[in-house]
Amino acid sequence: MAPRKRPETRKTPEVVLRPRSRRSRSPRELEPEAKKLCVKGPGCSRRFDSGCLWAGLAGPAPCRNIVRALHHHKLGKVAWPSLQQGLQQSFVDSLASYRIFQKAAPFDRRATSLAWHPAHPSTVAVGSKGGDILLWNFGIKDKPTFIKGIGAGGSITGLKFNPLNTNQFFTSSMEGTTKLQDFKGNTLQVYTNYGTCNFWFCSLDVSANSRVVVTGDNVGHVILLNMDGKEVRSQEPGPPSPSLTPSLSSLPQPEPRSSLQLWNLRMHQKKVTHVALNPCCDWLLATASVDQTVKIWDLRQVKGKSSFLYLLPHRHPINSAHFSPDGAQLLTTDQKSEIRVYSASQWDCPPNLIPHPHRHFQHLTPIKAAWHPRYNLIVVGRYPDPNFKSCTPYELRTIDVFDGSSGKLMQQLYDPESSGIISLNEFNPMGDTLASVMGYHVLIWSQEEAGMQK
Repeated sequence: MAPRKRPETRKTPEVVLRPRSRRSRSPRELEPEAKKLCVKGPGCSRRFDSGCLWAGLAGPAPCRNIVRALHHHKLGKVAWPSLQQGLQQSFVDSLASYRIFQKAAPFDRRATSLAWHPAHPSTVAVGSKGGDILLWNFGIKDKPTFIKGIGAGGSITGLKFNPLNTNQFFTSSMEGTTKLQDFKGNTLQVYTNYGTCNFWFCSLDVSANSRVVVTGDNVGHVILLNMDGKEVRSQEPGPPSPSLTPSLSSLPQPEPRSSLQLWNLRMHQKKVTHVALNPCCDWLLATASVDQTVKIWDLRQVKGKSSFLYLLPHRHPINSAHFSPDGAQLLTTDQKSEIRVYSASQWDCPPNLIPHPHRHFQHLTPIKAAWHPRYNLIVVGRYPDPNFKSCTPYELRTIDVFDGSSGKLMQQLYDPESSGIISLNEFNPMGDTLASVMGYHVLIWSQEEAGMQK
């Protein structure tokens, strides 16, 4: 009788469990720990709406084959909106692996403004309350460029790279100036200068096609300036505006000195916190103010403070108003708990409202929501508010990512070692790296594997 073959035994593969560091733990993993600290009793509801901390995170999205989707689109089997939605969902899924891989604290005062270089996706510029500016290429080991400011009273309120020469950048500041500088800190052109510490500029935007600079000040004026000094058209500036507060009533309100000024008009009753030119129709201007209004203007038809195209009233003062990259939507952030999305061409139609806690605090850089450069996504920092309707005990100070169409919370970023309030968030032009401002710190987020390579 032939001997029976001994049954083969398969070697059990070794499984190595690598404990995840606290740095790489996601908000969902940290939620049970927060629950342990909760004290039972009357509190806020845990309803899953767009304002709740864990809304939109019920489970992972189904896996999508991008190559197959592109092939089907080429064959005409998949419409572009469906393909775009699939690509967006794939990106949202990848955000779960985003971690902080670079961190800097170069300032002695909090950071106040942020801008990505339009041609170098690893170069970011950051301005501070003391007027300092950091030019940081985190992709190389060279020491970042640091431009020293004047200190107290020099806060950088607006920062934009020059689209005609990306080795230069524009700034608006509490120093009372709007100017063009180079990377060495040299001032190349002063566009506006009030010459007094009682009036200053709060916002800035630039158009390459129209070659104009637009800036807003702390008493409601908006000034349109010629970027290159060539006369395009002239218009008499408006009369000096009356003062808005008793503390300024006895002070003269000077016109900023500039030979490049096209017009200077009082468009709001109070401080203009944000100005934005539409990226596709650069004659379309949005202005936001603490007078609780956003106004949309046609620069070709501006004649006075009543010549706006649309008036968008809000319930609270407003921090920002950003046009989407395709110019078809307008994103506003108030100083309390609302993010709004308005759509073209009827800008004054009821907006999509997104409840979100980001209340204003005097010694905190105002929180501003921003668009992703390639997808219909909104990114904004969370400042938990116990009076917010869906607040949860021990809520984390996360970075929230919303769908711009539905207002649904899609993903959250959080690092327990950088748990402060994050005021500003901007994705680079490629859309794969996120820069954040948290007090004195500048944070760079990227996918874990990509961050290690960088």
